[in-house]
Amino acid sequence: MVSGNLKERFERWVGPKLSILTAIGVTPNLLTLMGLILSAASAWFYINWNSNRLMLLLAAVTLLLSGLLDSIDGVLARITGKASLLGGFLDSLSDRYSDAMVLGAITASGLCGLSWGLAALVGSMMVSYARSRAEASGVDMRAVGLAERAERILILSTATLLSYLNGEAIGWGVALLALLSHITVLQRVLHFYKKVRI
Repeated sequence: MVSGNLKERFERWVGPKLSILTAIGVTPNLLTLMGLILSAASAWFYINWNSNRLMLLLAAVTLLLSGLLDSIDGVLARITGKASLLGGFLDSLSDRYSDAMVLGAITASGLCGLSWGLAALVGSMMVSYARSRAEASGVDMRAVGLAERAERILILSTATLLSYLNGEAIGWGVALLALLSHITVLQRVLHFYKKVRI
């Protein structure tokens, strides 16, 4: 679930193991839908963390699982020959809804400051928008920037696990996420500029 070389190694490792999913009829779009549902569950746990701090652990686990499904739905699509424009569109749309639900829930539940929560939410959206807009113009944005979606999920889930012990951890995690997201946008802007200037 890490960009660049680690992501490629992960995909090579997990690819052959996905045959069991195809054998039972699991499709890439179904994995995308399951990831969205897990993100919604994670958001619900964040919203209700005040009733039981165990909710924070459940939020982190469901967030990680949604990220795992997000990392393998594309791999499954490629190895089964079911990659399509519709699948890519649905995957991208699902990711944006997932990010919005989780960060919105964290902010609304008071686990982080309003300003940092909004900054993280906007940054996450802009990271994805920068990639889609650049690639629509023919500029590849794979593995460009510090905080792609996989890294953002890892930061947020780790901060959530730590917040079970220290309530302020998730606030710091969201602040870090906000900063890295906007740095990533800047990195992508610079990458795009260099490519189109040549």
